[in-house]
Amino acid sequence: MTITDSGGSARLRAKLGASIWIGVWLLALGCIIAYVDRVNLSFAVIDKDFKNFFQISNTERGLVNSAFFWSYAALQIPAGWVVDRYGAKYPLAICFAVWSGLTAFTAFTTGFETLFAVRLLLGVGEALMHPASMRWIRYHIGEQRRGIAIGIYMSGSKFGPAIGATLSALLIQSYGWRAMFLILGIAGLLWLLPWLVLAKNDGGTVAPAAAASSAPDAPMRTLLASPILLGVIIGTFSYMYFVYFCMTWMPAYLQEARGLSLSASGFYTTFSFAGMAVMSIIGGLAADWIIERGNDAILVRKAFTIAGFLLASTEVFSPLLQSLNLALIVSIFSLSGLGLATANYWALTQTLIPGNKTGRIVGIQNCAASVAGIVAPIITGWLVQHTGGYAAAMEMVLFFLACGIASYVFLVRAPSKA
Repeated sequence: MTITDSGGSARLRAKLGASIWIGVWLLALGCIIAYVDRVNLSFAVIDKDFKNFFQISNTERGLVNSAFFWSYAALQIPAGWVVDRYGAKYPLAICFAVWSGLTAFTAFTTGFETLFAVRLLLGVGEALMHPASMRWIRYHIGEQRRGIAIGIYMSGSKFGPAIGATLSALLIQSYGWRAMFLILGIAGLLWLLPWLVLAKNDGGTVAPAAAASSAPDAPMRTLLASPILLGVIIGTFSYMYFVYFCMTWMPAYLQEARGLSLSASGFYTTFSFAGMAVMSIIGGLAADWIIERGNDAILVRKAFTIAGFLLASTEVFSPLLQSLNLALIVSIFSLSGLGLATANYWALTQTLIPGNKTGRIVGIQNCAASVAGIVAPIITGWLVQHTGGYAAAMEMVLFFLACGIASYVFLVRAPSKA
């Protein structure tokens, strides 16, 4: 009897473990779809028919590329509260349906104002994606596997632009920009069925493995006043400034400054983000391996994060190189290198905060990321308009990456013990 019970328990644990990892992979797929729906506009705005229809300047291109992030940033903290209150599974499904429908509706926009409004609403629809996903992972995955879990999930935020770059360019060239938005929006809805059927719901308490690594609880006002949270905000903004520069302006840089075609710029953007996705998984897995062997989780994840920022800083050399091939190699290397930080800077936040405030803290962190999505395309557009090139825009990227390194060196530290 004891043997039978033991075997039954082992099978049950294996089944539950498999369902949890299915949930992680579904979240990664959902993240891919979310980022495809963000990056598709970056290729529409360099399409000749699109530009002729909307008659927009470089400054306006930066503005419309940022529209998504105005509402997305504003709703991150409320979104965190919603998932802390109601869980992740069903609120995420509702929001997924909303943003997929809005992506399809973009095909029917008739003017710049309508296009801007739809992108604002798209930000509303996607607002729950990261808070819900990070909460779901925190409630099901312990510290020693959290790096790879977040690495898999966050790889979706890199595979999304990678897939979206090629797919958007091909759909625009084959069918036009309107059909591109319509096809991508309708296709995205297919994700809902497996998520609703296969994903475990997250309960009201942190899973035992995750609870063991949770920071002690503290009032929200104490967390908001913490230098740790300030450092996380600065570091997240700096990381995402570079990502959103690449997502919204890299295709234009490759086409306008380097003379690549729409399809070629899509290919190289795809390659860069795919490299970042792979590195995010490798970085998370490597950090987990080192932590599992008894090394301090905070120091390990900080080291990987800072290394990723340093590798990303090489992007500043790209516009200075005469050789097209070297410039492309540097662009791919820098964005791929940043992938070392991806899983680890998110996992580091989860290590340093209480588990029962995951949604709200992730909301604050992702709000900082979203502000970068507003600022990066606007500043880049302004600099390109007024300097006639991309060198100054990439120097701005270097400045923010340096700020991010400083924040993780001096502010993001383990709380001192009395």
